[in-house]
Amino acid sequence: MSDRTPGGLWITFEGGDGSGKTTQAALLQEWFEKQGRVVVRTREPGGTEVGVLIRDIVLHHRGDIAPRAEALLYAADRAHHVETLVRPALARGEVVIQDRYLDSSVAYQGAGRVLDAGEIRDLSLWATGGALPDLTVLLDLDPAHARERLDADDKPFDRLEAEKSEFHHRVRDAYLALAAAEPERFLVLDASQPIDVISAEVRERLAGAL
Repeated sequence: MSDRTPGGLWITFEGGDGSGKTTQAALLQEWFEKQGRVVVRTREPGGTEVGVLIRDIVLHHRGDIAPRAEALLYAADRAHHVETLVRPALARGEVVIQDRYLDSSVAYQGAGRVLDAGEIRDLSLWATGGALPDLTVLLDLDPAHARERLDADDKPFDRLEAEKSEFHHRVRDAYLALAAAEPERFLVLDASQPIDVISAEVRERLAGAL
């Protein structure tokens, strides 16, 4: 983003449901704040008031949603989120730590829903004016292991978590393909490792970038 001030940093966490994104984002926020940095924690969908409404539709609507309509809803949330929250924070020189971004749409709506991945990516880039994070941490986890974690939480599944195993395997393959295509932006980590090992690897990568 050309409108950010020096020091502004944008990190996104990606991966399948149950891979530990929220835990790692919280640990990274704590690390930055100990250095005196201002951190904005956010997520997609749901990082804004508009996003909360969209999140309820795409994750908790009881009926079916046409795949293209679902992709457009995510893109609408993303456009509003970047314009009203992410860009202003980066312009202030703050650190944005975000749970999911456009790579989720490419993986879930592109591969998972079997839409055209290139079109999904282009839609998000158009919606956000081409905005991309400084670093995307992909927490890679076998879908069977991820399902065990979700089952252990004993919480109701949302629409995407409830999809069949084949869906989640397509999502994982798509994530790994995205990371292979943009190695300079992605950090791929084995999400089955201990939590502290993963957080140390994230900090090591960011220490080099800083």
